[in-house]
Amino acid sequence: MSKKAIILGATGLSGGHLLEQLLHDARYGEVVVFGRNSTSREHPKLREFHADLLKLEEQEARFFADEVYCCIGTTKAKTPDKDTYRKIDLGIPLQAAKLCSKNGINTLTVISAMGAKAGSPVFYNRIKGEMEEKVLEVGVPRTYMVQPSLIGGERDENRPAEWFFKQLFKGLNYLMVGPLKKYRSIQPEEIAKAMIWLSNEELPPGRYENDRLIEFAEQYKA
Repeated sequence: MSKKAIILGATGLSGGHLLEQLLHDARYGEVVVFGRNSTSREHPKLREFHADLLKLEEQEARFFADEVYCCIGTTKAKTPDKDTYRKIDLGIPLQAAKLCSKNGINTLTVISAMGAKAGSPVFYNRIKGEMEEKVLEVGVPRTYMVQPSLIGGERDENRPAEWFFKQLFKGLNYLMVGPLKKYRSIQPEEIAKAMIWLSNEELPPGRYENDRLIEFAEQYKA
């Protein structure tokens, strides 16, 4: 039987690649997207619902699927207010987990970040770490936290510092082997493939770092 997947954050860099992969993966018969903005994509498998993700609980009656993928994330530049930042990066994945638990969805895969730690002095890493802990506590049986390193690819918005490090990592990636592999930059399409592969395997729930994601992406077959 074909499966149904829900994506939160399908208009972002990694979420957009995830959407494309799922639409072309023969195992999936329906892909549902919730968001404020349209993906501007037309496909017979795709269903889009306009929704305020900060009020995701309002979508409970529509929130049914085999798998949920959460690709939500903001930046300090886009969301300077820390309370709003927290509501997005922590609140949305947590509400998604609660809806999964309530509606009997057993697989939830969330994009977090390398260095996520609840006690971190770095605000970004601390919020991601708190998010991971709270989402895992909900107890969705197959909850996976993917922790990518620097994400490659071209974004719509201008991020000079990120662009610089992406150029730097292009040369350094080849030198990062063994234990250093987890620090390599990773392409958004690799993250997408890794998320789908992980959601279709029987690995233990928990956190998966960048080097594992690269391995998972290599094993993915649509």
